[in-house]
Amino acid sequence: MSIQHPTQCTGDKTRQALAELADLLLQSPDKSRQALLKQVEIKYDLTPKECEFLNRNFVM
Repeated sequence: MSIQHPTQCTGDKTRQALAELADLLLQSPDKSRQALLKQVEIKYDLTPKECEFLNRNFVM
């Protein structure tokens, strides 16, 4: 579980997760989008709402 630093805004981890998801999708086109999203979800300790947001709004 990642710990949010006091200077880190709530949206920072979502932006970091989005950037990593984009990189992973480019680097691993053979992996499913859901598997990569799950990987990012775990790494950045995203809430279900944050995951839903990424899944619905990030199109590549």
